[in-house]
Amino acid sequence: MNIVKLLLRASWSTIVIAVFMSGLSGGCAVALIALIATALRQSQPPSLLVLGGFISLCCIQLITRFISEVLLTRLGQGMTCHLQTLLGQRILASSLRQIEIIGAPALLSSLTEDIEYISNFVTFIPLVCINIAVVSGCLVYLSWLSGMLFLVLLVFLELGIVSLLFLQTKAIAELKLARQQQDRLFQHLSAMTEGIKELKLHSARRQAFLSEDLQLTSVAAKNHKIAGMTIYTGAASWGEALHFLIVGILLFFLPSLQPISRSVLSAYVLAFIYMGTYIGQILNVLPNFGKATVALHKISDLGLLLESSAESRTFTLCESGSSWQPLELLGVTHIYRKEQDDSSFTLGPLNLTITAGKLVFITGGNGSGKSSLVKLLTGLYIPEAGEIWLNGYLIDDTNREWYRQHFSAVFSDFYLFERFLGLHKIDERVQEYLVKLQLEHKVKVENGRLSTTNLSQGQRKRLALLTAYLEDRPIYLFDEWASDQDPIFKKTFYEELLPELKSKGKTVLVVSHDEQYFGAADQIVRLDYGQVLEKTPLLSLSEFSQ
Repeated sequence: MNIVKLLLRASWSTIVIAVFMSGLSGGCAVALIALIATALRQSQPPSLLVLGGFISLCCIQLITRFISEVLLTRLGQGMTCHLQTLLGQRILASSLRQIEIIGAPALLSSLTEDIEYISNFVTFIPLVCINIAVVSGCLVYLSWLSGMLFLVLLVFLELGIVSLLFLQTKAIAELKLARQQQDRLFQHLSAMTEGIKELKLHSARRQAFLSEDLQLTSVAAKNHKIAGMTIYTGAASWGEALHFLIVGILLFFLPSLQPISRSVLSAYVLAFIYMGTYIGQILNVLPNFGKATVALHKISDLGLLLESSAESRTFTLCESGSSWQPLELLGVTHIYRKEQDDSSFTLGPLNLTITAGKLVFITGGNGSGKSSLVKLLTGLYIPEAGEIWLNGYLIDDTNREWYRQHFSAVFSDFYLFERFLGLHKIDERVQEYLVKLQLEHKVKVENGRLSTTNLSQGQRKRLALLTAYLEDRPIYLFDEWASDQDPIFKKTFYEELLPELKSKGKTVLVVSHDEQYFGAADQIVRLDYGQVLEKTPLLSLSEFSQ
């Protein structure tokens, strides 16, 4: 994909109109040069007819250029907006596992830096189109002035074009390498912000990170960018030198070989010098074009990669609190492949039945597969083998989105949005839940927006639980939710909030290590290195705690 194809795909009719207007503007500019050259050769002042033609050409050139620039500017900015939206849509439509493999740094780099490079170049598209039209018009005018001189000019132009294309290829290669280093730099910046505590506590680690990771990658990106921009600078300098070389040949060399009319020669040099200004402006845009080309290829590759893992957009909203038949996992297997080596971890095959309205605890040691299991249960991971059934329906690509709408979840690495997105008429229930979660003095909700999210991790988890309450789905999942709560509210969670949800007919899945509360469970799913053991506790909570 390239910029031209992208623009044509956005609106070919707008491109046709804009190109026509650009050509008309360029033709008027050339006609003005011809009038000026004619006026300079004449000894008498120009007639009123010529003066009127000159003014008319100025007006037409101004109007057509304005129309062309406005059309192309609107189209270019619309294309940038479309790219941002399209990439966002593909990210949201892709499988969670594919997004995890690509990684947040690469996605953020494309959404920010790549889009910015394309947007910057788009602002120059009207100027480039106008300049190309003027240059084309000038070439037509020069060929009309003298066929012999034009052939000489074509030889040097071909030399210039071939050399510039060669330099452009070299520059883009360097910018691609710089872009690769930029992805690595985003990874290091992400590691720095997420691992700031560990870096501060270990000076040797901090110094090694700065010198071996951050600085080394930053220097590599800088060097490749400098190399690419240096090539572009050399291309611009070579273009300017070639321009003056052609002028010198026209003035000092060709007249000695073949007699040329001074009036033709002066008009030729005047038009060529005028054309050189527009060629120089085109050359100055080449670096932006190179960066935009690399960015567009990166976005295109990423978009195709995401599109290849896109999920079905079939969507059917389930009824809140509706009854459902058992959720069944039959021979479900998930394979987690580690990127650092060739080893892999296999969860399953799992055979598990979860009945509606039950309280289920999921437990196991670190690395036992709990996180993968909850992602399989919620439909975020697609099993490599086996089947998942709900309400008597086999879950596949055609109904996976419908299946997910049965779940409200607070994951261990949850994200708390500032607004209750997708929820309506919630203000009446919010205050009741804030009191229940002991947050009424910390947070206010107005027009569906939280007054603050700058709270402790435990309080933020309570706000995430509030969101889950408002979603009112049939199945709730809490992944290590109580791990950041104080002992008093942890007790409230297990002995009051969970039984309350169960009493409303909700199915509650709780990933937990708090064995003192396991007596409340209707079912315990214990994982041991990818294998699941299922048992039903014989003691009630009151008996278990004694």
